[in-house]
Amino acid sequence: MSDHLLAELIRCLPDLRLLTAPADLEHYGRDWTRRWTPAPLAIALPASIEEVQQIMRWANAQRVAIVPSGGRTGLSGGAVAARGELVLSLERMNRVLDFSPVDRTLTVQPGVTLQALQDAACGHGLFYPVDFAARGSCSIGGNIATNAGGIRVIRYGNTREWIAGLKVVAGNGELLELNRGLIKNSSGYDFRQLLVGSEGTLGIVVEATLKLTDPPPPSQVMLLALPDMAALMQVFALFRARLTLQAFEFFTEQALRHVLAHGAQRAIEGDHPYYVVTEFDAIDEPAREAALAAFEHAVEQGWVSDGVLAQSEAQAAALWRLREGITESLAAHRPYKNDVSVRISAVPAFLQEMQALLLREYPQVEVIWFGHIGDGNLHINVLRPDGLDEPTFIAQCEHVTKLLAATLQRHGGSISAEHGIGLVKLAYLESTRSAAEIALMRGVRQAFDPHGILNPGKLFAAL
Repeated sequence: MSDHLLAELIRCLPDLRLLTAPADLEHYGRDWTRRWTPAPLAIALPASIEEVQQIMRWANAQRVAIVPSGGRTGLSGGAVAARGELVLSLERMNRVLDFSPVDRTLTVQPGVTLQALQDAACGHGLFYPVDFAARGSCSIGGNIATNAGGIRVIRYGNTREWIAGLKVVAGNGELLELNRGLIKNSSGYDFRQLLVGSEGTLGIVVEATLKLTDPPPPSQVMLLALPDMAALMQVFALFRARLTLQAFEFFTEQALRHVLAHGAQRAIEGDHPYYVVTEFDAIDEPAREAALAAFEHAVEQGWVSDGVLAQSEAQAAALWRLREGITESLAAHRPYKNDVSVRISAVPAFLQEMQALLLREYPQVEVIWFGHIGDGNLHINVLRPDGLDEPTFIAQCEHVTKLLAATLQRHGGSISAEHGIGLVKLAYLESTRSAAEIALMRGVRQAFDPHGILNPGKLFAAL
C-alpha cells in the first residue's frame, strides 16, 4: 500500500524531492520531545507553493495524513510523525521574497530561520523583535504555527503581533491569501490570526508577510541575585516602574549549575536561590543612572543580594548565556517539560502554590524552572532520575501535570504558554478551554480540513 501511495504521488509530482531512507524518516519524523518513535510514510520537500498544493490534493484523494515540518524545535510533539503520515518539510522554501520600505514589511517563505529573518531586517536598517535561543534553527512557519513568544514579549508581544499577511494552503489544497498586509481590514473574519497558533491543523503556511519596527535604542544588561521567591515580583514591579524594559527573565541556582557545567562562566560569586537577567533602554546618562538607582533601592529593601551591570557587548552576551543556555544544558537529560502561563497579577500566588506542589510531588527528583516573569510564562523541567525507566517516569510526570493543570485552572492560567498542545498536552486542553470553545475549535478545523488529514491527533484528542 505504501509503495502504491508513493508511486501515485511521484506520478502527480515527478520532480518532487521525496526521501524514504531510514535515517531521513528518523530525522524528519520527530521533534525535540524525543518521546515517540518516528514512523512516517516518507518525507516530501516541496520547493514551491504549487507543489504544496499538489501534495495536499494527492493527500485528500488518498486520505493520507500530513505532518507539516519546519525546524522541528518544538517541545510538545506537534511535528511528530509516528503513524505513517507523510512529513511535509518546508525547509527548501527558505527565501526572503520581498522587502517593502514603505510598508516596512518582509515577505518570506516558511522555511526561513528566525536568525535569517532578523539578519534580513537588520540589513534594511529595521528590526524583527521576536527572539529566543533556538533562533538559528527554528523556522518562521513553525513560529507562526505555535505563536512563538520568547524573551522580548514584555516589550514586543508574541509572533501574532508581527504577522501582516499570510498565504496558506488549506486542507483541500486551495490557496488562501489572508489580509494581504493591510493595516486596517474590517471585512469579516481575520483568518490570518486564526492560523497563528493553529499547530498545522488548519493549513500549511507557504508565505508570510512580517511587520518590522525600528531597531531598539541602546540598552544595558544587568544580572541580579535575589534572596527569595517573593523578591521576584517586587524587583519586577520596581524595574518596570523606573525603566523601559526590553526583557526580564529569571532562573534558579539549580538551573545556573547546569549552564555552568555546560561551559558558561559564573558572573556573581556565591550561591543565590534566584537570579534575574534584565535588559533595559539606556539611551543616555540619566537612563543609566535610573538603572543604578533602581538597583540600589532594591538592595536597600533586601530584594537583591548582588548584581552585575554589563560593561561591554561581550559581557552582556555572557550574562544572557546564563539564561538562554538553560534549555541546551538540560537537553541530555531529556527532561519532561511544562510550559505554563498566568496573568502577571496572579504570578505571586501561583508561584507559591506551584512550588509547594512540585516539592510535594517530586521529593527525590530534580526540577529546574525558569521563565519570562514579565509576561507570566514559566518553564518547568523535570529531570529523570538514574535508574528510573522512561515509561514510569512519564507516568509520574503526567500525574503531576494533571495536578498542575488544575492549579492553573484555579488561577485562570494556561497549560501551554508558547509551546503548543501537540501530543504532549492533549489531556489537559480542557483545563484551559471550555467545552464550548473546544467544540467551536473542532468545527473550525472541520471547515478548513474536511477530511482531517492535517496533523491529525495534535491539539485535539481523537473523537
